[in-house]
Amino acid sequence: MTEADNSSTFDSKAFLARLTTRPGVYQMFNNEGNILYVGKARNLKNRVSSYFRASGLTTKTMALVAKIARIEVTITNSETEALLLEQNLIKQQRPPYNILLRDDKSYPYILITDKDEYPAVRFQRGAKKGKGRYFGPFPSGSAVRESLHILQKVFLIRQCEDSFFRNRSRPCLQYQIKRCSGPCVGLITPEQYDSDLRHAIMFLEGRNQTIMEELGEQMDAASAALNFEKAAELRDQISRLRQVQEQQYVSGMQGDADVFGCAMQAGGTVVHGLFVRQGRVIGSKVYHPRVSIEESPADVLAAFVAQFYLAGVREIPDHLIVSYELEGREALEQALSEKRGRSVSIAHKVRGERAGWQRLAQTNAEQQLASHLASKQSIHGRYLALQDLLGLDSLPERLECFDISHSSGEATVASCVVFDRNGPLKSDYRTFNIEGITAGDDYAAMHQALTRRYTRLKKGEAKLPDLLVIDGGKGQVAQAMEVLDSLQITEVLVIGIAKGPTRKAGFEVLVSGDTGQEQVLQADSPALHLLQHIRDEAHRFAITGHRARRGKARKQSKLEGIPGIGPKRRRELLRHFGGIREIESASVEEIAKVSTISRALAEEIHAALHPEH
Repeated sequence: MTEADNSSTFDSKAFLARLTTRPGVYQMFNNEGNILYVGKARNLKNRVSSYFRASGLTTKTMALVAKIARIEVTITNSETEALLLEQNLIKQQRPPYNILLRDDKSYPYILITDKDEYPAVRFQRGAKKGKGRYFGPFPSGSAVRESLHILQKVFLIRQCEDSFFRNRSRPCLQYQIKRCSGPCVGLITPEQYDSDLRHAIMFLEGRNQTIMEELGEQMDAASAALNFEKAAELRDQISRLRQVQEQQYVSGMQGDADVFGCAMQAGGTVVHGLFVRQGRVIGSKVYHPRVSIEESPADVLAAFVAQFYLAGVREIPDHLIVSYELEGREALEQALSEKRGRSVSIAHKVRGERAGWQRLAQTNAEQQLASHLASKQSIHGRYLALQDLLGLDSLPERLECFDISHSSGEATVASCVVFDRNGPLKSDYRTFNIEGITAGDDYAAMHQALTRRYTRLKKGEAKLPDLLVIDGGKGQVAQAMEVLDSLQITEVLVIGIAKGPTRKAGFEVLVSGDTGQEQVLQADSPALHLLQHIRDEAHRFAITGHRARRGKARKQSKLEGIPGIGPKRRRELLRHFGGIREIESASVEEIAKVSTISRALAEEIHAALHPEH
């Protein structure tokens, strides 16, 4: 190891004069001994000299050089060895001038249990404690949820917990909405279930065409045996699987690939990753790396790819496709291959479907950067703060918030507003007219709205959110947790935002759905501002819906909604009595005198107009 003199003014000429030309790693420190930057080089003398040239440096690089008080170098046997050491040092020290990624706490998998007669398929994050076969890791929780939804919809494989499964006496809601075959109560034999499970595993392995062929043969056999009901079931399953294939980009490429595009402008950098397994795009993810002295998208990608795979425990695929040629590509390929134990290729000049993936990743990176810059100081900063507050491994992509509005129990309406990373997603807003509850029972109203919303989401009508925000305290949050538990939705985080003792903005209390713990944030917290924004939007939308429903109800005739009373009979009643008050005052016998009204219908009209009797 070589070390520069520790002085207030760094003598670059003297240091460079005795610096080796061999490969290695250099570490730059300031006067206080704090690390500034870690880099690697094939030729240490040439690389370090580039920081001290007379011209051509960027503003950020000049700012770095001005702070250097000491440089330490470590000589290595090869550039590949230098690259591995560099990434270890970056991970350990997290220098402020290096490109830095947020640490992922854990990686999501799909687990298929193997200890049960009817195995389950589940979302699994973190340590592989469960016994069974794992698929993954997936790039994000949303990619896992999408695959689990397909397994439920196409193959009807159960996803419930074992305790829930073993204590059923009748099929649950999943069976009723055709997302499970009902093994808990013996509605499918173990042999039939094993066949469906085998097809689900084949789907996760990317063997879709083989599944289609097998199902087609089974359909033909059932039809030949005159078992037309079974043939129809298989036909529908083939149709659902074909729809999935049409929605997902599937290729004939062998092996796996990760595809990265990069967009860079003053004020922001975005890397967009597209993840392909067995020719199937299983997900994508946006990264906002902290960038300091990288001068181009190619520089960013080179640093990003090295840190993404070498400083973490991520799965390394057969192929990496990038949108720019990477400096030091050969060394990076060798380092990745050594870590993986198998050959890894990196390419930027690609054709055919690979070029399509490459364009898609780059286009997404450019669009994400445009959105990021447009709202960088407000929305993105608030999402980052919320991510830190909740300890999430990635930025939440979708938030939903519910609120209830009524006037003394009249015309109760629940609102659901949706935010994505760009803020309010108004096309996904929904309102729910609440019926059949005790007037003013907000808990029952919240329970009904959440049940209706998340039953639909389980059917695939929309994406599940990463975070469910409830406008209310522990009682309302408990309703949300009960609904999600009954629907076996475990991957949605729930928090409540309740007004504090003063009921003033800035003093709200956050309630955790998992633990019930309460937390008060600082009034200037960006995370609190985001939660206040979505809460206020839900409140506004609920009031708007309530007022519309109340206004409609007050304009509506009391005769509307009575079974058997259409426009013609309403006209006859009003013509006979002269007005609604006179009809309310009439007896059953008087109402029955109207030519189009029978005695039985008159009794129904009288009962509807006098519900208290």
